[in-house]
Amino acid sequence: MQISHVALFALLTTALAPALAAETACPQHYAGSTSPDLLRPSLQQGARELCFSAFGVVHSAVSRTPLWSAELLTPARVARAARLERKDTFHAEDRLPEAERAELEDYRASGYDRGHLSPNHDMPDTTAQRESFSLANMVPQAPWANRGQWADLEEAVRKRVKAGRSLHVISGPLFEGSELAQLDGRVLVPSAMFKLVCDLQARQLVAFVLSNELRPAVTPRYETVTLAALEQRLGMALLPGVPQAGTFGKLVLPGVTTAP
Repeated sequence: MQISHVALFALLTTALAPALAAETACPQHYAGSTSPDLLRPSLQQGARELCFSAFGVVHSAVSRTPLWSAELLTPARVARAARLERKDTFHAEDRLPEAERAELEDYRASGYDRGHLSPNHDMPDTTAQRESFSLANMVPQAPWANRGQWADLEEAVRKRVKAGRSLHVISGPLFEGSELAQLDGRVLVPSAMFKLVCDLQARQLVAFVLSNELRPAVTPRYETVTLAALEQRLGMALLPGVPQAGTFGKLVLPGVTTAP
């Protein structure tokens, strides 16, 4: 099913406003202990923060998806996660009102995967692992991306962490274009995905965008974008607690090939 971008998602694309100080109940998950700012006031409609043990989410009642999921990956955490056997426990998020959340039935026979934002393989214990399978940490994702390039990007981040670097990661959807797909008349399908990776100590970062087209004629490659360009597209300030983040050097991840 297709819905009009103007009719339903105009709430998320109105003019930007000056950033306000972000408040969060789980500062440990965010760079500078500060969560992203919603620069478009309309993004705040139906936005709810959810704090999990290993990541933080802001969820939108408009899209019935997260707007982002943020985590701090340390070498010790990634080492613990590597020893944890995967156990799938996909579930609706019971902290959200039923009218605002995605349900397992929404994804059934849709052609889209339930795509993690903060991935299962980053989770350091069984509690965090189960939490990562909440639909509040997921968006409808094209299978070729979720099981291929997106998974490869997640692994490249972990390799960098295993090399001794602690990284802040923010992952989320982009909703762009004249029309957006919708699952079961309820859950909006992102046009693309983004991942921002930041090394505060080295003052380096990199931002990726990957198409979420269900059946592309040619498999897309990652696009790298500047922090400012990504924030403009999202209508958010992603690192408001990090002074001069726009001047950071470029972070290079092992084995990641980007579009020219």
